[in-house]
Amino acid sequence: MIPFHAPSAWYMLETNPPEALRLQVAAFLQTREPYCVAASARFLQRNRQDQIWVQENRCTRPRRIAGLIIHSKGTLFPVFNRMSPGFLKDFPVRALQSPGFYAIQGIRGDVALLEQVFALRGLCSAKRLDYDLMTLDQEPPWLLSPVPGLILRYAEPRDMEEVLRLQAAYEQEEVIPRGEVFNPALCRLSLEHTLRHEYLLLAQGKSKILGKINTNAASFSRYQIGGVYVCPDYRGLGIASYMSAAFARDLHTAGRGLSLFVKKQNPGAREVYRRIGFKVVEDYRISYYET
Repeated sequence: MIPFHAPSAWYMLETNPPEALRLQVAAFLQTREPYCVAASARFLQRNRQDQIWVQENRCTRPRRIAGLIIHSKGTLFPVFNRMSPGFLKDFPVRALQSPGFYAIQGIRGDVALLEQVFALRGLCSAKRLDYDLMTLDQEPPWLLSPVPGLILRYAEPRDMEEVLRLQAAYEQEEVIPRGEVFNPALCRLSLEHTLRHEYLLLAQGKSKILGKINTNAASFSRYQIGGVYVCPDYRGLGIASYMSAAFARDLHTAGRGLSLFVKKQNPGAREVYRRIGFKVVEDYRISYYET
């Protein structure tokens, strides 16, 4: 581990850093919280395998954090403060390649900077997915149920097998990059984690579950929404709008702001969130690597 007073402006945060430094990093993330819910959640839930690299701007007095990169479970989360490529020239790139990673996720400009650094070292992304980052900080409208008999309820452990069917379809349709192989075991583990640690709302018809929506990250004062899925035979009935509005109202009542990212090539989903009150605030990107 690089010591705290290393000559380089970049250093890796200790597992148990001094309280003043931990608060400084937290404050840096909080100023950008609507744009980096996933990164903030990894910081708050950090385990010993995670790496957090911090960059100080030594031109300021006192020194201030100019950016950080969180390496967690194979994904890099860059959070930069209007940094130029020069701020990354001294970054120890090999430290991010061991243990390996497979994706970079964050604001598109931040991800693009890190992509440049890797490209200069001969490591180019295999695929990129661009999204609209949307936020909601007000109470959404209440939308009446468009489907007779539709019931909204929060998931319970007994729902595991039926919801797994929807989760698998969601991952294959919305998450897994084209050409990648779906992994049923990882899908089950992901859903088990969601059922234990996140909020998961179900839209249920008379005989089966028709749709789902859940949180997938919690930062200091915000939730990130994801996992929105409606069975193909029941789309176009307004289920997604009703379910999403109800879920957003519940989370807003809990005193939390909301963030999500949606594919730019998914106009239907973008319209659903716009109707609820979400606004596009930034471009978001996930870049995948073969390492």
